[in-house]
Amino acid sequence: MSSPAVEQPPYLAAFRGSFTSALRWPQLDALWERLRAAPDGWFVYAIGEPPPDTVVDADALLRFIDEIDQLLRKEHDEDYCGIVYADRPDAPTMVKIYDPNNLGVSCGYSDNPPLPGWVLSRIAPVDLEAARQPAGRRRWWQRLFG
Repeated sequence: MSSPAVEQPPYLAAFRGSFTSALRWPQLDALWERLRAAPDGWFVYAIGEPPPDTVVDADALLRFIDEIDQLLRKEHDEDYCGIVYADRPDAPTMVKIYDPNNLGVSCGYSDNPPLPGWVLSRIAPVDLEAARQPAGRRRWWQRLFG
């Protein structure tokens, strides 16, 4: 007997959707320019920290873009980027940024790929680490300690 389908939060649906890589550095530059052109209304989520419940102001987003760009170029010493993904590169609403020091198999197929280091989104985030835990494990944990 199958259990009824559980509707996932809009953030998770978007996060699990289709993304396109900024494979080359000029593609990343173009993506940053699109975000800089519309800097209002973005959540900036560092995975491992509590998800933010408010958007950052435009100055904070612009500062984050400048800082993360420097970090990526310094620590991902390759002639290609390939670690930043946007849901719609022409008009992004979610951007996943993988940490160059924790890539795992982000490029390959996996049922359980590594989480990005940071996510920019126009949708309020949920705790991705908690959402990643299988429902059966959550129920087991809640039965023990809930």
